[in-house]
Amino acid sequence: MSVETEDAFQKELIELFVQEAQEWLQQIHVALDELQQAPPAERHRSLAQTIQVGITNLGGSAATIHLSDVERASFSALPFVEAVQEPGASISADDFLALCKQLGHIHGALTRATGVTFESEPDQTAVESAPAVIGTQELLVRLRAIPEQRMAPETSSRNLVQTVMAQAEGLMNRGMEQCNLASIHEFLDRLEEAEQGFLDLVRQDILHLSTLFQALQNGGAASAQLQTAVERVAQLWSAAQQVNASHAMTFFMGLHSFLTLVMEQRIGVGTHRYEAVHSRLVQTVDSLEEWVQGGRTERAAIQGVLPR
Repeated sequence: MSVETEDAFQKELIELFVQEAQEWLQQIHVALDELQQAPPAERHRSLAQTIQVGITNLGGSAATIHLSDVERASFSALPFVEAVQEPGASISADDFLALCKQLGHIHGALTRATGVTFESEPDQTAVESAPAVIGTQELLVRLRAIPEQRMAPETSSRNLVQTVMAQAEGLMNRGMEQCNLASIHEFLDRLEEAEQGFLDLVRQDILHLSTLFQALQNGGAASAQLQTAVERVAQLWSAAQQVNASHAMTFFMGLHSFLTLVMEQRIGVGTHRYEAVHSRLVQTVDSLEEWVQGGRTERAAIQGVLPR
């Protein structure tokens, strides 16, 4: 094989390696973000395993194409993963910081070896400075001090303050004396985004469902229209499960069963029944509006007691 052919072949191998490395690093960083939020024990182990496998694959592939610096940086990170892989062990914020620094070394080695700048490479300044934290015990004290009137209304089936308190207590049970403030804010922001997204989806689909009920009240609807409605309601049911909107989940589960029976012509339904179900649909949307607003109120209360 000529020198030119060998160089072209090596270049192709590196290009394939870069694609794989980007995928593994994305999986590693996503898993690490979730791992720092004190997930349940089984989920914790699964996330740590994802990080370990990703780093091992990265180092092994680097070895096959003789990128020794990347290989060394990757395998040097494994002890840092082992330090955070057991949920029952005492894990500190410094353990996660050390792992983040080592991932930064991997990014640097990759860039030097391949000439590719990886977008997910951590900001070295941010990595070298400790993240803003709050004592776990202090966080619990602050959360317990939130007045009851600032909780969500009774229409809510979830208490976010209690949820965050449970997470903090889980950290204490695992020997972690500090909580990362950024992780708490990110958790609350994700809830906000998910709940608002669900509400937007319901608002969008209620227009189609209202049109369907109008057609049913006027004497019938096309089978294709009913089939589409059944599929939309199934999606709403699943979306309600994902955001833990139990009241909406119960309604959409019942609505799905009702529309399925209508579509299969297994029941006879009078006009007044369609009107009643449509009225319940409108009430559910109104209740959901209150539920989302209640979530905003609770999140504001939690963020209000966190250090600035």
